[in-house]
Amino acid sequence: MRTIVHLSDLHFGKVDQALLAPLRKLIDQLEPHVVVVSGDLSQRARSAEFQAARGYLDSLPGPQIVVPGNHDVPLYNIFSRFLTPLVKYQRYVTNDLSPEYVDDEVAVLGINTARSLTFKDGRVSHEQIAALRDRMAALPQGLTRVIVTHHPFDLPDNFDKDDLVDRAPQALQMFSECGVDLLLAGHLHASAAGNTSNRYKIDGYAALMVQAGTATSTRGRGESNSFNVIRIEEDSIRVERYSWSEDRANFEKVSTEAFQRTGGVWASMRPL
Repeated sequence: MRTIVHLSDLHFGKVDQALLAPLRKLIDQLEPHVVVVSGDLSQRARSAEFQAARGYLDSLPGPQIVVPGNHDVPLYNIFSRFLTPLVKYQRYVTNDLSPEYVDDEVAVLGINTARSLTFKDGRVSHEQIAALRDRMAALPQGLTRVIVTHHPFDLPDNFDKDDLVDRAPQALQMFSECGVDLLLAGHLHASAAGNTSNRYKIDGYAALMVQAGTATSTRGRGESNSFNVIRIEEDSIRVERYSWSEDRANFEKVSTEAFQRTGGVWASMRPL
């Protein structure tokens, strides 16, 4: 079994400082095999924000798969936004925009969906899709394959489809051909889990889509700060949601959802 801690939308610059130490302590106790951070490490892509984010990441266990979000691209500095959009992210957080972690059970691959030409939406390019196909082809068979992005490839029905990453259908077709199992994303500041079968009608294929809320930001959008713990076995995945409790001043496990794979289709099991 492999354990992934899935954080998202940290937003240093708009962080609730009271959450940082309890979150760090709990993640240490969970002993994850890999920590995933699916974007928006900063609030306004400022150096001090990225330095604070990097310092916090350094206090968490590794290995880590970290990808940028739209807030990690400068908003007001037009020169930086269009000519060097991720230079500070790469300087202070990580220079690797296609990170990956591979062991003998899982492969976790990150993709950058942040773009200069849009304020909040994301995109994958044809070149990224082709490169990811090549990365997948080089992996050993039998691994649970996980893709990490900031912007989601699928959404719960109550969200606007405009929040989907651009070229999602083309990417999903490639994912089906390469046997991608699990899609991790953020951006919405809302937790969700389900499969891709309602939106994408691909015969014999449905990936599991898991959204993380904001772990530490003060911008909760009606949901308490939260993060996910994902337990991966060969043909089953459990998604545990941890939510901040003001009364206990800690993150508490509030739900567990179980999913099972049959062929190429991930589907929900009975509630736990």
